[in-house]
Amino acid sequence: MSEDYERRVDEEESDAVEWLMTFSDLTMLMLVFFIMLYAMSTPDTQKVSNALQAVTQALSGKESKLATSTISREEAGVILDQVLMNKQIQIAQQKVFSDVKYLQTKKGLEGLVGANFEDGIITIRAPGDVLFATGEVTLTPKGREVIEAMKDFFIQHPDQTINIRGYTDDRLPGAGGRFRDNWEVSSMRAVNVLRLLMDMGIEPKRLTSTGLADLNPLFPNTSEEYRAQNRRVEFVLEKRVTGK
Repeated sequence: MSEDYERRVDEEESDAVEWLMTFSDLTMLMLVFFIMLYAMSTPDTQKVSNALQAVTQALSGKESKLATSTISREEAGVILDQVLMNKQIQIAQQKVFSDVKYLQTKKGLEGLVGANFEDGIITIRAPGDVLFATGEVTLTPKGREVIEAMKDFFIQHPDQTINIRGYTDDRLPGAGGRFRDNWEVSSMRAVNVLRLLMDMGIEPKRLTSTGLADLNPLFPNTSEEYRAQNRRVEFVLEKRVTGK
């Protein structure tokens, strides 16, 4: 009987320890989660830094129960550093996006170029029908003017990577044409824009190109107007994060 009793006591103590560890992990995750929410709710980097310092001090306390968590202080610090970095990137990209608004008023781009900002990513859209003739992948003279007008903006922001994405509508190239399908058309258009930007002095390692055919349409391909808006080239800008 005594052995059974001791075994039950040991099992109960083990269960209690496991429960405390689970609770400690949950507390840690909740703490990190609320710091992330706090960091995302305000552009005040000083407040974010203060919050990070407070959490670091709390985690370093010798008597802190959180120190028993299987989530280490180092891991929590890395998460919080990432939150702070992402917030700083968001703020920096917002400033770049304000320059995009000025770009849209530049001669040659009025009423042509659209722009969007979401999650720190800037997307600039140019109409495919202006850049290229129907069914062609070589830039038109007007298309070259549009890229030329955008060039200075790209040079002024060397910290931005530029992914050039070509899009078509849902109609396939005519039978017997030079191109197999819209994947080839969209890819060649993106590549030709990339080559022109390189010729204009944009750093090659900043540039990538992607052909997406009729994927991700802005509007349903149900009318000529909607198809025209789906035929486009996008310049997707993300901030380059370089090591120290």
